[in-house]
Amino acid sequence: MRVNSGDPMKRLMKILAAAVIAIAALLALAFALLRTPDTNREEMIAKYGGAAPMFAEGAGGMRVHWRDEGCRDCPAIILIHGSNASLHTWSPLVDELGGEFRLITYDQPGHGLTGPHPRDDYTAAGMFEALNAVASASGLDHFYLGGNSMGGWISWRYALAYPERVDGLILIGAAGAPLREAEEPPPLNLGFRLLRNHLLRPLIAEFTPRGLVKKSLLDAAAVDDAVTETMVDRYWELLRFPGNRRATAIRADVDREEAYAERLGEIAQPTLILWGAEDQLIRPSAATTFDERIPNSDVVVLDGVGHLPMEEAPQATANAIRRFMEAQIPEAVDTLKLEQPN
Repeated sequence: MRVNSGDPMKRLMKILAAAVIAIAALLALAFALLRTPDTNREEMIAKYGGAAPMFAEGAGGMRVHWRDEGCRDCPAIILIHGSNASLHTWSPLVDELGGEFRLITYDQPGHGLTGPHPRDDYTAAGMFEALNAVASASGLDHFYLGGNSMGGWISWRYALAYPERVDGLILIGAAGAPLREAEEPPPLNLGFRLLRNHLLRPLIAEFTPRGLVKKSLLDAAAVDDAVTETMVDRYWELLRFPGNRRATAIRADVDREEAYAERLGEIAQPTLILWGAEDQLIRPSAATTFDERIPNSDVVVLDGVGHLPMEEAPQATANAIRRFMEAQIPEAVDTLKLEQPN
């Protein structure tokens, strides 16, 4: 039997088809309007690489963006940034300490101008490859090593793997300490919550609004004035450097190998443990845990400071590092440069 053109079922199917087409068109329009594409590699290097960008050659064709600043003949400190940051996070500290130390910073794989790891290896061992490439390029076979957040985790893990290369450690809001008895995990900021959601995670590589980056930074810092519009732009643009957002999604599933925290007592090097009292991402209780487990350690807690002491309170952070370094190599530190913490 032929279907009459006035058949209600046929009309309903036409309406449904039109609705599907309209929804698809709206989704396509939303994708086009809301999508945040990758930034341009060459433009980012020109904008954030400095006058003469340097890249250290690593395993498998890795090219690690790095800087060698400060006093060339002074004690060397290699500094490692945290998750979704870049070497620029250390710039305020370089300004404070550059006259007294050789300060080497670099963009970890999946960050900044380094871009993704050639093998997508974001384990501690994979991250060591970049650090070794930078140490080799700088001509150093031993050095002081410091890091913030994930960079702190890489630092103490590296000290366990290569103890002969690390003269001392500077752990600033470092990751990797186990929770204390009956302690609840701290709440994740919005960016990390999205990464933990396997359904939403693929969208991060296409939709990364600037407002999300700004909120994550404000959640991390207790000193709101430290989060400038220029800083937000830098984080946002370098997160969208080709391959970095995909790397961020991969890192969300990386095994942090928590059992290594049981070996913290093997770290014999002098260690400065520096924390912001208002750190909401990794609580100051972690500083106590590191101090209890690392035999030769000292703790400094900065009042009114969050997860990014080197950007929130660079002078106070620099003073703590000066005092620590003076205890190790007194002749290398000009104590007259010690100032009151801000």
